[in-house]
Amino acid sequence: MQPTISIPQHWGYPRFALDQRTNQGIILGLYYYPNGTELASEFNEGWRYVLMPNKNSDEISYLQEDQIQPLSPEELFTQITTEIDFYQQQIAIRQQQLAAIAGGASNG
Repeated sequence: MQPTISIPQHWGYPRFALDQRTNQGIILGLYYYPNGTELASEFNEGWRYVLMPNKNSDEISYLQEDQIQPLSPEELFTQITTEIDFYQQQIAIRQQQLAAIAGGASNG
């Protein structure tokens, strides 16, 4: 079952989604400053996003929607295929390790 997030009807819908990759990083969270609140009057009404530049970083940034640039389909394709290649290499290494263990066990 997919998790569900309910957004009040009087709020605009967020432009970006959780776990979406952008030029500024991966979206980890989002929050909303509703109209008529002190935060909205100070920082403008709307969605704010929590981003991490990359999965190996401990840096976090907080950006408004207009500060975020989505990746082009080509950039997204390149990022994902690079990640797939990395994990396929890791799988091949682990398979070699298992084969070495199995070969050593049958000789013992």
